[in-house]
Amino acid sequence: MTDPLDRVPRVRRRIRPVVASTALVLGLAAVQGVGVATHALRGGEPPVRGLAALPASLRADDRAERDVDAYAGPGTWVDVYDIGATGDPPTVTPADVDAMAEAGVRTIYLQAARDQGRGRPGVVAPAVLGAFLVRAHEHDMRVVGWYLPRFGDVDRDLAHLEAIATFEVFGHRFDGIAVDIEWTDDVPGHRERSARLVELSQRLREAVGDEALGAIVMPPVHLEEVNTDLWPGFPWEELADLYDVWLPMGYWTVRTPASGFRDAARYTDENLARLRGHVGDDAVVHPIGGLAEDAGPDDVAGFAAQARRHDSIGASLYDWATARPGAQLQLATALGG
Repeated sequence: MTDPLDRVPRVRRRIRPVVASTALVLGLAAVQGVGVATHALRGGEPPVRGLAALPASLRADDRAERDVDAYAGPGTWVDVYDIGATGDPPTVTPADVDAMAEAGVRTIYLQAARDQGRGRPGVVAPAVLGAFLVRAHEHDMRVVGWYLPRFGDVDRDLAHLEAIATFEVFGHRFDGIAVDIEWTDDVPGHRERSARLVELSQRLREAVGDEALGAIVMPPVHLEEVNTDLWPGFPWEELADLYDVWLPMGYWTVRTPASGFRDAARYTDENLARLRGHVGDDAVVHPIGGLAEDAGPDDVAGFAAQARRHDSIGASLYDWATARPGAQLQLATALGG
């Protein structure tokens, strides 16, 4: 995934009505104004009035441990553009969680923060994030919150990630936290960028303790063959002990047939082999395939087969809003999800 300001326009989907539980969460947030958002950002409990109004079945009595299990099985991806957090109408709403569950999705990877260089760091659209969490947990699904650091200000990047870690609505919080490591524009010098990435990762690890962290990374083939100038000397070794799950963005659909890497199976196989060579043979991996709108049935089959051959904990397609009908269910079936 990525968060460029010149993002390619997305395919718009018909938005289904939001059913009662999600509407209640959004309604309570609206009635309470900034109360839910403020408490969520600080990691505290929402106002008592909101808790009293929320049916017991929608509250989370026990907070799940943040471990690698959050990354297991078939997943899908949702970003800030999809949920309407950038001003455009949403193409994905909490109501879509029902369809995700029907398609075998076990984990939703939801972009929960975005840095625009101004304002107080925090999560985006707290009420919407809370509704996603409640709706997903109703289906016994997990939600991993992710963020794209820009590395221009490590303190700001860390604050965004800490806001995701402490976000909580009616006892529901993110089941995992992941860092999307790909932005190069703000710090062109690769050595300085690597140093800031390592610093951010170390400070985040200190902040979350032994909770599992996911590293969403550029695939090794891309860095080592396709575009060697993008991030030379990527600090795999320095990061190896700081992250628990590795999620390479192996988008075979953007490779050319002439390269040989437009083949989903080959690209996935090569990226996972090289990744484990960099961070350890026992590394926990969850490959991301796509782009989903251009991934045909043979692509998904080859991708899933290699994910299983490499003993991946799970696999996912980027992303839900643009995936062709049936792609997510095919992936879940192939993974045995």
